[in-house]
Amino acid sequence: MTVPSNATLSVAAILKERAERSPGATAVVVGASEITYAELWDQTRRYAGALRRQGVTSGDAVAMLIPNVADFPRVYYAILSLGGIVVPVHALLKADEIEYVLRDSGATLLVCAAPLLGEGAKGAEQAGVPVISVLSPEPIDDVPQLEKLAADAEPIVTYEPCRPDATATILYTSGTTGKPKGAMGTHFSLVEQANTLLVGTFDMGPDDVVFGALPLFHTFGQTCTLNTAFRAGAKIVMLPRFDGETALRSLIDNQCTIMMGVPTMYVALLEAARTIPERPPLRYAISGGASIPLAVIERFRKEFGVEIYEGYGLTETSPVATFNHRGSTPRAGSVGTPIWGVDVEIARPDVEERIELLATDELGEIVIRGHNLMKGYLHLPEETAKAIVDGWFRTGDLGRKDADGYVWIVDRKKDMIIRNGYNVYPREVEELLTAHPTVSAAAVFGVPDDVHGEEIIACVVLAPGADADASTLFEYAKDKLAAHKYPRRVEIVEALPVGPSGKVLKRALVAAYKTEPAGGV
Repeated sequence: MTVPSNATLSVAAILKERAERSPGATAVVVGASEITYAELWDQTRRYAGALRRQGVTSGDAVAMLIPNVADFPRVYYAILSLGGIVVPVHALLKADEIEYVLRDSGATLLVCAAPLLGEGAKGAEQAGVPVISVLSPEPIDDVPQLEKLAADAEPIVTYEPCRPDATATILYTSGTTGKPKGAMGTHFSLVEQANTLLVGTFDMGPDDVVFGALPLFHTFGQTCTLNTAFRAGAKIVMLPRFDGETALRSLIDNQCTIMMGVPTMYVALLEAARTIPERPPLRYAISGGASIPLAVIERFRKEFGVEIYEGYGLTETSPVATFNHRGSTPRAGSVGTPIWGVDVEIARPDVEERIELLATDELGEIVIRGHNLMKGYLHLPEETAKAIVDGWFRTGDLGRKDADGYVWIVDRKKDMIIRNGYNVYPREVEELLTAHPTVSAAAVFGVPDDVHGEEIIACVVLAPGADADASTLFEYAKDKLAAHKYPRRVEIVEALPVGPSGKVLKRALVAAYKTEPAGGV
């Protein structure tokens, strides 16, 4: 990206300017605590002053290990206000994983919530990185408290101007193969993403109450909830830890009008609705992070009286690339059309050295270009060159684009199962299983097989109170799917393994079942 040398921009402007425009409006609700935009910006400036005294300056990477509480935006915007680079750390990582993120990002400091110091402080010690805490009522093992440091520091006046193409965040991808990669997001891509989502994409305004249960250390929650809601002047209701009953009660008690979630969250809300009769005044629901089954969309519409608008994106695309835009009826099963200024097309998946676009309705790899692309992977120019070809980001997702411009995801390229030489797309099988009235959620995956190459296994979570056995679901799938598609083994499980962002961890399922015979024929 080429920009004039005198142009400046900062993601921190999102909070600063909203505090000036709507100082008395509520920005964040956590439990019984409410914080206005003016208060949040004042606290952020004080945190920034304290971090500056700790030596943080423009261009420094600062890691933060904080759940969904008000300290997340305080620390996030404080780092950005100094011209620093935010490195959010997944809250479920262990010490060795935290050490890797700190070393790879070159973080000069870790700001860690007190409840997470067990792993956070250990990882920081292994990496040789100093730690300061938040949410600690008393000092812990000589770890300085940011709150106390902020009380003694001179607050900054305003944010440090940055070049639009300067790195603002380093977000680590889930690392399904090899070590996680640090995707570098720029001030321009993040600010433009929030602007674009508010102009014709999302339906969100200053009167909305947005439910903020998505992890803020993840790109979906950070951009679509935090930055976009603050840019709109909306109120965010934060939930530090998600479970269905607590979430539904919070939606009701806080009169939330917008729900953002991943599919597993919507499934949990539907289960909670069986025992909680009240309903929140939702008018809009957004799903992303993974494909949501059509059956879940239909059940949610019936139970809550609201449509779920599905979108699509990745960490590397800031994240939104397509969406079922406001003003149009969402097409269930589609992730919508490209957002403004972004091109999304289908390319030949087996040609890696260049981009060869395919025709309408042809199946191939989804590729993206536009203002939302990352700068690249930190320290990994070869990986960046593989991912961004001819200006297009190769997503690794398989899909098609119809004549109306709607994108339909078939599956992850790496999740595709090849049985007896035939391609099997897990999502198709999962859609069928979740349409069964006894099934709440399903994950379908392939394991190595000496005879068939790969064999198909389905792990299924039953709906509360449902009475079904594996053989019933096996026969159901066998009756409705072609011979090469139906799962040869169906396992009923209590829950599916999910990562910090709510995605089902299929690699964990593959590891658990790959040494066991699949059975079947």
